[in-house]
Amino acid sequence: MASSTWTLTAAAAAIALLLLLVIKFRMQEFLALLVTTLAFGLAVGTSPLALIDLVVEEMGGSLGQLALVISLGAVFGTVLQQAGAAERIATTLAGKFSDRNIAWGLSAAGFLVSISVYIDVAIVILVPMLYGITQRTGKSLLYYGIPLCAGLSCAYTFMPPSPGPLAAAGIMDADLGLVILFGVLCGIPAVVVGGPLFGRLIARRIFVPVPAHLQVAGVAGGGSGPTGGEVTEDGAGEGGTGRDDGGPGDAGKPEERALPGFGAVVGALLLPLTLIVLGTVGDKALGEDSAWGTALAFVGHPVIALLLTCLYTLWFFGLRRGATTAELRELADSALGPAGQIILITGAGGAFGGVLVESGLGTVLAESMKDAGIPLAVFGFLTASVMRICQGSGMIAMITGATFSAPLAHAMNAGSAQIALTTIAIACGGAAFSHVNDSGFWMANRYFGMTVADTLKSWTVMKTAVGCTGFATVLLVGVFVN
Repeated sequence: MASSTWTLTAAAAAIALLLLLVIKFRMQEFLALLVTTLAFGLAVGTSPLALIDLVVEEMGGSLGQLALVISLGAVFGTVLQQAGAAERIATTLAGKFSDRNIAWGLSAAGFLVSISVYIDVAIVILVPMLYGITQRTGKSLLYYGIPLCAGLSCAYTFMPPSPGPLAAAGIMDADLGLVILFGVLCGIPAVVVGGPLFGRLIARRIFVPVPAHLQVAGVAGGGSGPTGGEVTEDGAGEGGTGRDDGGPGDAGKPEERALPGFGAVVGALLLPLTLIVLGTVGDKALGEDSAWGTALAFVGHPVIALLLTCLYTLWFFGLRRGATTAELRELADSALGPAGQIILITGAGGAFGGVLVESGLGTVLAESMKDAGIPLAVFGFLTASVMRICQGSGMIAMITGATFSAPLAHAMNAGSAQIALTTIAIACGGAAFSHVNDSGFWMANRYFGMTVADTLKSWTVMKTAVGCTGFATVLLVGVFVN
């Protein structure tokens, strides 16, 4: 009887995933997740009224901290973006390296920028800056673009406060400090393999010049110049983030404003990460009974860390640079629009997870995994990868992977380190295997001026190398951590 119930529950879960894949292409992600949650709950026999109460309770519970962190992170990133932080990092690091080694500087620039700036916006801002270097050296645009995009992909995938790993960590109830530590540890080899190493290899096989219409527009000077508006407008339509800040006009004018200092930008980017890690270390090393431990745990709480960082950036990169309070308020309002979408999607993922737990599917899968000897991190990576391949959105892939892995982690009594590593594994699955159903694929296609075939050979392989290298590092670290 129990076996029959488990079979029906697993079948309902499979049908729910198929339903999610189908309706994801017909409606917005939040609605797709909500409809799927309700359909799954009814399919496993949950009372309709009890199902509604469960969805409301789980969605509210999952958004307590995440809503604050995502909103503060969005404001923080938007302020830095408008101040020219991305351009400052890219130009400074590119200038520190020779033409022979510039790929390493671009990878580092991409990694730093994407900690706070959405990856599609970062592509809009930074890729046009490579056109002048490409024309000067005569190399393939991929020689510079692939390392930059690999750095962007790694930070956006592995590092909170980026929305994907932040949402996955929230659903998994993972320690953000450990997620950041493991994200850096797994992200560095992923950047190296997917960035400079693969970029050098693919640039020898595929020569991609600067698109002809951009050469005519006068990008040889090395900036994005007036071309940013033309290309970005098209690319933003493909990217589909709904953000109108950081668009073509802003991205193309780094020369028309005084950029902030490199040290100030890097310090602001590392401030929330440092505070969160210090909070984790202080809590474990000193304990809650210690005054210092309590102080570090307080300032290292993700909400407080991002609040302090947000206030600092509003002052240092806003008021101190002549912005009015009205302008900063308008800037914050523009950041909270996209943040609201992410919050709703994350909340719907949390509600889906709550219904899965209530159905008993977590126990079923946990016992099946133990019998088959499948590690939790492997399950999370495979689930996220399948969703990524099928429906394209890395965010939905990460949320789905975390939604199915969270009840397993609870049923298996996984430790905090194992949960954090599984969160990174899920993020790796959500990053890899980008192809024609991913908006990022078409942004790369448009901004690099490539054919679909060449985009598959370059962008898709790079993203897959980033995800798989990161996952391999997760497995290696897991041997020592566990």
